[in-house]
Amino acid sequence: MKAVQITSFGAADVLRVNDVDRPVPGTGEVLVSVEASSVNGHDVIVRAGELKMVSGRRFPIGVGLDFAGTVAATGAGVAGYRVGDRVWGMVHPRQRHSVAGAAEYVVVSADRIAHAPADLSSVEAASLVVAGSTALIALRDSVRLEGGERVLVRGAAGGVGTAAVQLAHAMGGQVTALARDRHAELLTDLGADEVLDYGSTTSDQIGPFDVIVDTVGTELNCYRSRLAKGGRMVTVGLSPSALAAIAASSVHGSRRIRTFSANPETPVLRDVAGLVTSGALRPVIDSVYPLADIAAAHQAFERGGVVGKHVVTVPRSSV
Repeated sequence: MKAVQITSFGAADVLRVNDVDRPVPGTGEVLVSVEASSVNGHDVIVRAGELKMVSGRRFPIGVGLDFAGTVAATGAGVAGYRVGDRVWGMVHPRQRHSVAGAAEYVVVSADRIAHAPADLSSVEAASLVVAGSTALIALRDSVRLEGGERVLVRGAAGGVGTAAVQLAHAMGGQVTALARDRHAELLTDLGADEVLDYGSTTSDQIGPFDVIVDTVGTELNCYRSRLAKGGRMVTVGLSPSALAAIAASSVHGSRRIRTFSANPETPVLRDVAGLVTSGALRPVIDSVYPLADIAAAHQAFERGGVVGKHVVTVPRSSV
């Protein structure tokens, strides 16, 4: 089968679509025939070598955190899934092996998949696995958004940002989206009450906010200062400087900068599916690339300006 792998750290041109053996599911595992995966920041920084402590230095390393497809086989002890079921899920970042989500087949633990929403194509589903689950965990579990609270979503046009705008609106928040002015119409349609152009708006010109969801990972202390009394802030945009700001903010108690590792298991994926079914969450897709062009997808991600998600498809003729 075909699988995207990296055999050395570096720019997008280190990505290779290699011929590898099809994996076999073990006890408690499911083999998924992948139809689509998406490009995530985690994929890019692993490829660049910025997460060696997590990914390790043993090559090859599989590429692709998430996937959508159909069950091809199940291992012993797996209940609730049959061959042919449409599923979506995520490969645990700490359990990446030589094959991950950007491949014709992937083996994952059964507790890291769920049935995909029936109304979504696999491309649409793949765009929401990481984005939807990250936004849900950030708003529901990390900052515990309540109805009527003022919410700032920074980096609102990206994958997590577009999901966070929708979910914050669905949860009753008064949503301010910080993004490029050209995305105002889309973000208003997704539920933003106000859209501010980040190119001309500085942190000291806005707020206060009860909740800030940051997807960028820079200037965190500047934005933290815009929290109202009792406000909460969470960032999913991690970098060395962001980690330093998060650590230093611990002295601020409830107004500290929070973060988390979005490793959704079945219950969260089911909750995201329910939000899709209810109409509270819909996919936003920037562009779609075939598996053979995954390097171009990574390059597009790194250029910035993404609106929603870049999705990579696995041609059915090759499965």
